Amino acid sequence: MSQLSSMELLGSNLYQGVRGHAVKILNRVDRTDAYLDKLLEIELKNSTLTGVDKSLLFEIVHGVMRWMGRLDWILNGFYKGQFSKCIPNVKNALRVALYQILFLDKIPDYAAVNEAVEFVKKLQGQKYADLANAVLRNIIRNKESIRYPNPDEDIISFLSAYYSHPAWMVKRWVARFGKEETERLLIANNSKPVLALRVNNLVTNKEELKSLLDSVELKYTDSKILPEFIRLNNLTNITDWEYFQKGYFSVQDESTGLPVKLLEVFPGMRVLDMCAAPGGKTAFIADEMNNQGEIIALDRFESRLKILEKNLIRLKVTNVKTVPIDALEYNDEIGFDRILLDAPCSGLGTLTKKPDIKWKKDLGDIRKITNIQYNLLKKAATLVKKDGIIVYSTCTMEPEENIDIIKKFLSEHENFELIDASESFPKELVDENGCIQTLPHIHGVDGSFAAKLIRRN
Repeated sequence: MSQLSSMELLGSNLYQGVRGHAVKILNRVDRTDAYLDKLLEIELKNSTLTGVDKSLLFEIVHGVMRWMGRLDWILNGFYKGQFSKCIPNVKNALRVALYQILFLDKIPDYAAVNEAVEFVKKLQGQKYADLANAVLRNIIRNKESIRYPNPDEDIISFLSAYYSHPAWMVKRWVARFGKEETERLLIANNSKPVLALRVNNLVTNKEELKSLLDSVELKYTDSKILPEFIRLNNLTNITDWEYFQKGYFSVQDESTGLPVKLLEVFPGMRVLDMCAAPGGKTAFIADEMNNQGEIIALDRFESRLKILEKNLIRLKVTNVKTVPIDALEYNDEIGFDRILLDAPCSGLGTLTKKPDIKWKKDLGDIRKITNIQYNLLKKAATLVKKDGIIVYSTCTMEPEENIDIIKKFLSEHENFELIDASESFPKELVDENGCIQTLPHIHGVDGSFAAKLIRRN
């Protein structure tokens, strides 16, 4: 680590070009708690890369994160010694080169190898450059005969290595969904994300936004999940478009709209958004209320609320009051008609967009967070009016964070009742408990959960 830090002190000129930037970001993901998107955002902002190179950098770092399990399985087989103990610069240079060799057609194999070797030579010297050269050329020679664990002997190890997910995660899902469905889920998690736009009806309408998309030849399809959303057929820098700045739409996954629709808000209501930042759901609630009534948006971190406020200004939202506070410490005398508790969660439903979460989380994280989730739901129960509604939602598919929390809550709060979501949503979005449950391989959106609770007295 000290070796890497001293290298970085020599200045960013060591990490030149797309591959240099990629290795620098991957080193940081490896050794800090920082998430990939944040690091990538900072790197793109401070770099002199062209638009094409920025796209390639995005592709490479997301690709390496998405396929790291498979890349490391292969590299381990060809590396003399323990690949996991390899110097970070060398390790990530090898991952970047192997990702290009296996997944990017536009870059010839020899070019990927030469770039990696030159990069390693510059940072770590000839010895490691020779090692990188030998490993990568050996893999290219044997590309067609790479072997993975035998699925007949150990299905968990096979799915984990081949589809690049941690074994603990695969084991859970095989126990819950079975082998075939788990395989489909892993494939969905590894596919490139879809970009969805929520039409902001405070500024425009769907037909106008569609005609504007037509005018710049952006291809799209209507969302099958919610009418307020449009899916773009290609990934694009849509946030650079003037109509994004003008607040015509926000970029958010369709699954994020489901808890808002389940909340069933009307103009003039008093609504609490307990964990509001970055504010995609807050803005949608305001849209549904036509900017009439009051929304109180809470978040522990003032910096996150600043981002939320910026978003709300862009989207012309005027009925939100933000409060920087831990939701557990928030008190209110009047009570709320509606409460959205979009609880902090493991985020395992969002792996398509955030592949690094796979490698950052473990089983302990799920166990740790369930107490927070339950305490927040208990808090919500003290703030909602009689006949008021709480929607509890997450962007994960794990039962401990979802239905288990709801069942425990209902067993301890007899004045609350679960409302069956199939009364107002298509059956295919609703699970056997009457809660909304989306799964990436079935619905083509992030994995998510939402339950609607009503206070009876």
